[in-house]
Amino acid sequence: MRFTVLGPVEAVAPGSAAPGLAPRHRAVLAYLLLHAGVAVGTDRLIGAMWGPLPPDSARAQIQTTIAAIRRMLRASDADRMLATRPAGYVITPEPGQLDLDEFTSLIAAAPADSDDPAGTADRIRAALALWRGEPLAGITAPYVEGARARLNGQLLTAVERLAEVELARGRHDDLIEELSAHAAAHPLRERLCCQLMLALHRAGRQTDALDVARTFRATLAEEQGLDPGHAFGKLEQDILRDAPDLRPPVTAPAKPQGISFLPYDLPDFTGREDELDGLVRLWSGSNGGVVTISAIDGMAGVGKTTLAVHAGHRLAEHFPDGQLFVDLQAHTAGQVPLDAGAALEVLLGQLGVPTQQIPASVAGRAALWRSELSGRRVLAVLDNALGADQVRQLLPGASRALVLITSRRRLTDLDGAHALSLDVLPAADAMELFTAVVGDRAAAEPLAVLDVLQLCGFLPLAVRIAAARLHHRPRWTVAHLADRLRDQRRRLSELATSERGVAAAFTLSYQQLTPDQQRMFRLLGLQPGRDIGPEAASALTGLPLDEAETLLEDLLDAHVLTQHQLGRYTFHDLLREHALATAATQETPDARREALGRLFHHYLHTASTAVDHLYPEGRNRRPRIPAPDTPAPPPQDEAEAIAWLDGERANLMATGQYAARHDWRPHTGHLAATLHRYLLGHAHQADAMALHALALEAARRSGDTAAEARTLLDLGEVHFWWHGAYEQAAEHYRQALDLARGIDDRGAEARARQNLGTLTTRKREYDEAHEHCAQALALFRELGDRGGEARCLTDLGIVHERRERYEDAHEYHRQALHVYRETGSRIGETIVLNNIGLLYQRQGRYEEARRQHRDALELCRRFDFPGDEAESLNALAEAARSMGDLGRAATEHEAALALAREFAYRPEQARSHRGLAHVHRELGRPGLAHDHARQALDLYTALAVPEADEIRALLTGLPPATDEPEAS
Repeated sequence: MRFTVLGPVEAVAPGSAAPGLAPRHRAVLAYLLLHAGVAVGTDRLIGAMWGPLPPDSARAQIQTTIAAIRRMLRASDADRMLATRPAGYVITPEPGQLDLDEFTSLIAAAPADSDDPAGTADRIRAALALWRGEPLAGITAPYVEGARARLNGQLLTAVERLAEVELARGRHDDLIEELSAHAAAHPLRERLCCQLMLALHRAGRQTDALDVARTFRATLAEEQGLDPGHAFGKLEQDILRDAPDLRPPVTAPAKPQGISFLPYDLPDFTGREDELDGLVRLWSGSNGGVVTISAIDGMAGVGKTTLAVHAGHRLAEHFPDGQLFVDLQAHTAGQVPLDAGAALEVLLGQLGVPTQQIPASVAGRAALWRSELSGRRVLAVLDNALGADQVRQLLPGASRALVLITSRRRLTDLDGAHALSLDVLPAADAMELFTAVVGDRAAAEPLAVLDVLQLCGFLPLAVRIAAARLHHRPRWTVAHLADRLRDQRRRLSELATSERGVAAAFTLSYQQLTPDQQRMFRLLGLQPGRDIGPEAASALTGLPLDEAETLLEDLLDAHVLTQHQLGRYTFHDLLREHALATAATQETPDARREALGRLFHHYLHTASTAVDHLYPEGRNRRPRIPAPDTPAPPPQDEAEAIAWLDGERANLMATGQYAARHDWRPHTGHLAATLHRYLLGHAHQADAMALHALALEAARRSGDTAAEARTLLDLGEVHFWWHGAYEQAAEHYRQALDLARGIDDRGAEARARQNLGTLTTRKREYDEAHEHCAQALALFRELGDRGGEARCLTDLGIVHERRERYEDAHEYHRQALHVYRETGSRIGETIVLNNIGLLYQRQGRYEEARRQHRDALELCRRFDFPGDEAESLNALAEAARSMGDLGRAATEHEAALALAREFAYRPEQARSHRGLAHVHRELGRPGLAHDHARQALDLYTALAVPEADEIRALLTGLPPATDEPEAS
């Protein structure tokens, strides 16, 4: 786990992002991290978050926040890091987990009086490199301003210490830009201004040094009415008279270098430290007499050549016999790739071999090249290679040489080469690069800069072009540039200058592909999702699965696709736009629509098969989708079904949204109907609401009353089960019932009556519930709908249980369980087992009840039904409390509460709080009982259910609260 406060407040797990935290939660986490190792009480946290006037819910909010932080830590197996002590909460990161601790440790290890000034400077620079912008960025709370000022003070002290060390080493030129930026941001920092003045004076810029002095004097007088100190005045006078003691220390002259043909090394080169360190380690770890070869590959514009050239300059002193460079022109506009003979002629000429002595044959040139390099220490950059064949004869023999090869293709056939695949820049490095080109305007609009970088996809070429355009347009703001880039129709044209452009670079990569690869590239640009698997690509292109997979791997090797997960392929955002634009010009409208039609058919058919595995009892209510012409192997069982649905959920949602916007309305409706039970049962309520809303709009626009009724029922079920929005659910159910009656849709009428029966049961209106369920049962049996029949039997069992007709209730549940098991419905079986358990509890048969709930819990965890898992845990806890096992009841209610909060399942959150209120009352903890009862009351009141009155009665009967820990 890695925590950062020296910039945006973040918590990142190794290998993956930790679960996200809300801004308030991050503010609390940051406060704990700033006081790492120290217990922080609830009152202190409340003061830090809200100041002297906190809201009434402050304690509850703090407890909720602590629970969220624990959940985030638990997801990364780091929950022991946050402990509760009598004095409060204490977080204890391990060494290396908190950037502030690292910063402090590095500064402490860099004393001013060290006999190793270079090491001291390196340690301070390493500490400063941990800063990623404004500390505590992205959070707001009363404590932040003071904490941020203290952190910035530590930063400036470190900068001043670094300046002191570097000035003593005679490295004043390296300091000027850095000190100028800090002095501009902190114009009243006297020591910083003195160091900048000294650095400028030593660089021969006496006038600039005195300008800094005058500006400081004027600012200090205007803002504070003060004069500078004695040391400042003396330095100013010494600069005026060019005092000898201000001159820089004498340093040893640099060693002369050998011949170098390396191109210009960009002064604003940014990032890539890990890659550079890897290249240095690669060379330093090789044995004498062995050629070291590194093949640097990556997509167009990712900075391969820039990295190779920068690495060459950094390592130049280790290769005194020369640094060579040849452009192999694989992707150079208007040029054909150099053959091996021509490239060898260039390299031999750089070594000083006279033209008349260079053999005519390629073999002769290669032999002479190896002979010339024998015994020499040479670095050679072979840039812009087409493939392994082009560079194989350019490799030295026995030599202490380092060869850096760059290519847009993975050079998998180049044996013995160390592969280095470049990705886009991390956000912090991209920000630094953009700021280095643009200057002060970037610092003034950090959020707009981040927008620009995201629109550039953090691709170095795109970032440089965007920054250069802004730099040469002084009237533009960064926000204006971001607005221009948001227009997808012209984004690629915006990222171009007269001599270079992102689209031009992509076009050169595209031209190197085979016709089949080009077609795959174009059609992939059409698909609305973020990534694609071989099966979906097969459907999109109409190719057999093995051919589609081969083409995907070819595009991956050519770096026009990337892969973040095995078997999943995706574009860089800008390449996706280029692929879509290419498809628009090179594929006919009919061909594009046919390709998307095949893709949508594949997704819909496979989703239908998967949902049938998970919810077989509802098969007859979902659209029947015929197999596509190029069928892919469908999921074979429940495990494969849930894995496929979870893996493709984002793509399925994207296709539904695309279809709704582009006149594929029937697809949106069919997809919503197909996915409903999966989205509802697996806690994807936000996706369910979004997809059903689109389906409802599509049904109404097309005049499909049957689809409108079905979608209203689906929306109502999401409102009912997850949100506890019973009035909204009832309104949807009643509308659906009216529509179903109007068109004599008896299936929809049965569903509407059954849902109304469930809703009225929840409101304890048992007579009306019984009537709805009985009518629905008759309709479902008439239609032969076994799943609907089982749901009505379950509801009737609940109604009879609430009326204390236990034998009738058992009989209804027994029949429902038989139908669910007969049809293979795991979710139905889970629901009935829990209801049988609740029935046993009403009869005082608690051991039997817990056995039913445990069986239900096992099914929930096996098939990933998180909402029903929370219900099972609460039911287990209620049985345990009735048996007098209060410790177990508290544990199980807490587990249910954590799960219900995670998935925003409001009814079960309320139930958990209600149970915990009873448990803590019986344990003699009135404070905790009060807290949980109040939270339960808030939820039940919002749900508008009878339990609210019961909780009010409980609160009235509780003894006064004592001083004890708050409820989470």
